[in-house]
Amino acid sequence: MNTVKTVETNTENCLSGFHALSDPLRMHVIERLRAQEMCVCDLCDELEVSQSKLSFHLRVLKDAGLVKARPQGRWTYYSLDLARFVALEQYLGDYRRYSPIIPSRLCEASA
Repeated sequence: MNTVKTVETNTENCLSGFHALSDPLRMHVIERLRAQEMCVCDLCDELEVSQSKLSFHLRVLKDAGLVKARPQGRWTYYSLDLARFVALEQYLGDYRRYSPIIPSRLCEASA
């Protein structure tokens, strides 16, 4: 696979993760889950949001692969999927390593 195609594939794979991280409430959820696995009811209490609102945001995070859900009895417990965060970090790290700033060539006005 050529380099351009690889970059495009990596970009497509990361878009849902970056989109999921673009919402303040979802970032607050991520911050809570950094410390420990939590059930929905505890997240609702800590974040002071309704269960329906939180469930929507947890679905986005789960669909993006950023969190894992573990049902136990009546409750569902959420935790971070660290492998997905590593993939996003590696994607961003590629810009630091492989993307020197190359000056643009001057465009000539066509007359």
